[in-house]
Amino acid sequence: MKRTDYISWDEYFMGIALLSAQRSKDNSTQVGACIVNNDNKIISVGYNGMPVGCDDDDMPWERSADSSLDTKYPFVCHAELNAILNSSMPSLAGATLYVTLFPCNECAKAIIQCGIKRVVYLENKYADTDGVKASALLFEKCNIKVERYETTGRTLSLKL
Repeated sequence: MKRTDYISWDEYFMGIALLSAQRSKDNSTQVGACIVNNDNKIISVGYNGMPVGCDDDDMPWERSADSSLDTKYPFVCHAELNAILNSSMPSLAGATLYVTLFPCNECAKAIIQCGIKRVVYLENKYADTDGVKASALLFEKCNIKVERYETTGRTLSLKL
């Protein structure tokens, strides 16, 4: 008799996004992303971090400072963009993006341009910002299906 308590596809892919977020060195917001094709195969993963070649120790991680150049914001690559850029597939058309935080407007444009058609997000803590409002509008105008991930309350543990 086969197991019946296995995790669902949504639990699996959001779990991969959550695990990917643990690679982030950001001290306030760790974000992970997982891109999946229509055959439930993982195409790519990403997390928020500095661009390749930038020494994390030499870059700012602050949320606020007198100059924006002393904050993380002009430098950090978001998880969604990293997942898109990390893909070795010739096309992401029709794919689904699982992401732990609702995408910003810049990532929304990249998501739309590469052909991703569905976004499943875990939380939207910046829902009241213009950037996230713009994302939602872009997704609506471009017929991108957006769904909030419904947590199941299931606890999984990994011993590494």
